[in-house]
Amino acid sequence: MLPVIALVGRPNVGKSTLFNRLTRTRDALV
Repeated sequence: MLPVIALVGRPNVGKSTLFNRLTRTRDALV
Protein backbone atom coordinates (compact mmCIF):
# COMPACT_ATOMS: atom_id res chain seq x y z
CA MET A 1 0.00 0.00 0.00
CA LEU A 2 2.81 2.40 0.83
CA PRO A 3 4.45 2.01 -2.61
CA VAL A 4 1.16 2.87 -4.29
CA ILE A 5 0.82 6.08 -2.27
CA ALA A 6 4.39 7.03 -3.15
CA LEU A 7 3.64 6.43 -6.82
CA VAL A 8 0.56 8.62 -6.68
CA GLY A 9 2.44 11.38 -4.85
CA ARG A 10 5.39 11.34 -7.23
CA PRO A 11 5.29 12.73 -10.79
CA ASN A 12 4.45 10.65 -13.86
CA VAL A 13 8.11 9.67 -14.16
CA GLY A 14 8.51 5.91 -14.49
CA LYS A 15 4.99 5.51 -13.14
CA SER A 16 4.15 2.82 -15.68
CA THR A 17 7.37 0.94 -14.96
CA LEU A 18 6.83 1.02 -11.21
CA PHE A 19 3.19 0.07 -11.60
CA ASN A 20 4.20 -2.83 -13.84
CA ARG A 21 6.70 -3.98 -11.21
CA LEU A 22 4.06 -3.84 -8.49
CA THR A 23 1.64 -5.80 -10.64
CA ARG A 24 4.31 -8.39 -11.42
CA THR A 25 5.18 -8.74 -7.74
CA ARG A 26 1.50 -9.13 -6.91
CA ASP A 27 1.15 -11.82 -9.54
CA ALA A 28 4.21 -13.60 -8.17
CA LEU A 29 2.79 -13.44 -4.64
CA VAL A 30 -0.52 -14.82 -5.84
